[in-house]
Parts: sequence; structure tokens; C-alpha cells
Amino acid sequence: MADAPGPDPSPPDSGDALGADGLTDAQKSLRAQLLATEHWSLLASRSTTQGEVLTRIAIFLTVVSAGLIGLGILGNATQFRGWFGVAALGVLFLLLLLGLITMLRAFNTATEDLMYVLAMNRLRAAYLDLDPGLEPYLMMSPFDDMRGSEVTYHVFFPRPATQILGSSMMIISVVTSTVAGLLAGGVAASFDAPVGVCVAVGVVVGMGALVWMLRRGYDLYRRVWREHTPLRPTPPTA
Repeated sequence: MADAPGPDPSPPDSGDALGADGLTDAQKSLRAQLLATEHWSLLASRSTTQGEVLTRIAIFLTVVSAGLIGLGILGNATQFRGWFGVAALGVLFLLLLLGLITMLRAFNTATEDLMYVLAMNRLRAAYLDLDPGLEPYLMMSPFDDMRGSEVTYHVFFPRPATQILGSSMMIISVVTSTVAGLLAGGVAASFDAPVGVCVAVGVVVGMGALVWMLRRGYDLYRRVWREHTPLRPTPPTA
């Protein structure tokens, strides 16, 4: 026996009045639901990404601590002679390699986080298109340009440099550059260089590595704005 036919769909002009934007209340409600779903998806992805990179940074810092403590114990056992130098260089090289990998992931995460911020700014703009009366209640920016992202990251006043200096990216850069300096000083010591020369080599290499890492992070940030085209830039008066 065939199923009974369902009810006919309501015609588009069956009672929903069109707004000034040409959308009925039902269409606006559907759009709001879709935008909210996308917003929650972005929030979940952002939280997962941040949690993953923080875990990797914690693992790296734990490995660095364990490696340096292990070198100290090994040095006491060998009186810092014999194969201790080779072992120390090997451990420091491994720590530097892990630090570079973690640093690259931290930089990539920073770019991804900026992408999530811009995407959610666009969604706020869509909310305001549906209901402009919401604007006084949104603290974050609805504009998907550089100024809009800065407002979302730091609402109350222009984003200070301390936010960057105290970031996870800065922590991983400082630790990794320090390991690079220790490795460079150790290599110099393996060639029987004077202590002063070893220290100077380590400081120069460490500072150079830190400058390179910060420069790379800044270049990635600038590349985003070179290739990103805002849909709703911040008005000059905002």
C-alpha cells in the first residue's frame, strides 16, 4: 500500500512579511541558526588548536628540563670528562630540533588563531545584518580587517606589546634560542676554545636565533594581511 502524500509546502507569500532586506522572518531565523552553528564550530576548532599547541609546548619544556638535569647527573658521574662532551652535544642538538619543530607549530597556530578570529568577526557582521540593534551589545569587533582583529584580541585599548612579550610563542622562542646558544657554545668548547670565546659564541648564536624566530613570526603575520581581503573593513570613524 502506498504511503499517503504529505502536506503541500506553504507558498512563499503565505503570511511571512518581507523585511527591508528581502528576507522573511523564517529565513532570518534559519540564517541565525546556521550562523550560530558555524560560530560554535569555530570556537570548538579554536579551543582544540590552542589546547594542542599548549600541550606540545608543555611537553617540550618538560623534555628540556629532563635533558638538562640528565646532563648534570651525567656530568657528575663522568667528572665532565670522556664521552660527556659528545653526549651533551647530542642532547642539546635533539632539544634544539624539538624546539624548532614546536616553534613552527606555535607560529602556525598563531596564524590559525588569527583566521578563527577573522571568521568569527565576519559572523558578527552577519548577525548585525540580521539585526542591527545588536551592535551596542557586541564587545568584539564585527570587522574582518587588521583593526578589527586587534579590537577582538584586546577590547579596551590598543593591543600592548606585553601581550606579545608574554605569549606562548615568545616563551618557546626564548627557550629554543637559549638551547641553540648552549649548543653553539658547546661546539666551540669541543674545539678547545677559551671560555670567554665559548660564552661569546653562545650569546651571539642565541640572540641571532631569537631575532630570526621573531622575524619569522612577524613575516607570517604580515603575509596574512597581504593575502587576506576583508569583506567588511573597519570604518575610518570607528
